[in-house]
Amino acid sequence: MKVQVICGDRWHPADTVRQGLEPLAGGEFEFVVTEHVEKFDPEELGRYPIVLVARANSQSEEEKRFWMSEQVQQAFEHYVERGGSLLAVHAGTAGYKEDELFRRLAGGAFTHHPEACRVEIHPDKQHPIAAGVEEFAVHDEHYFMEWEDPIADLIMTTVSEHGTQPGGWTRTYGRGRVCVLTPGHELEVWQHPMFQTLLRNALDWCARRDPSGTEIQV
Repeated sequence: MKVQVICGDRWHPADTVRQGLEPLAGGEFEFVVTEHVEKFDPEELGRYPIVLVARANSQSEEEKRFWMSEQVQQAFEHYVERGGSLLAVHAGTAGYKEDELFRRLAGGAFTHHPEACRVEIHPDKQHPIAAGVEEFAVHDEHYFMEWEDPIADLIMTTVSEHGTQPGGWTRTYGRGRVCVLTPGHELEVWQHPMFQTLLRNALDWCARRDPSGTEIQV
């Protein structure tokens, strides 16, 4: 299954995402990476069953201008409404607070983070994306979120000396699915075995499979 990956911004190098996804590549998922969003054609979203966004709202690692135009927001909304799946990881929630359509689609947006610190991840064992995931801790940016969908299904909470936050959730939108995971600034987080399990399960959920790989009939 092809997954479009949109990554690489001023604060989040694309290589972090590439290397973080590498252990999951070559099997059921083929990752097609888009770094240069000036060449991004929103009309092509429908070619991919899953779109993974792991970049903040800036043009590139060198360019700070916004890329999430009204046209792009509408394209994402239509894509998910028609049955596509959006997986937003870490930076995929950052810089979108003022982008009403995309923020509403995701179910929330990043507001701020303290300096990188010890962050504990506490999974909700009742959620299918948390299957096989034990509590773990990483050194990461602790994302504080403006969570707009209180009936979304919480995957996990994140806890640091600065407080407790929703660390991930899922929701449906039209015929499509949305999954958000907020950790992931550091490569070591992406490569952590428990986070790899979260990513794998999130992709399976977006693909409408249970953690065993069996397709879920919806």
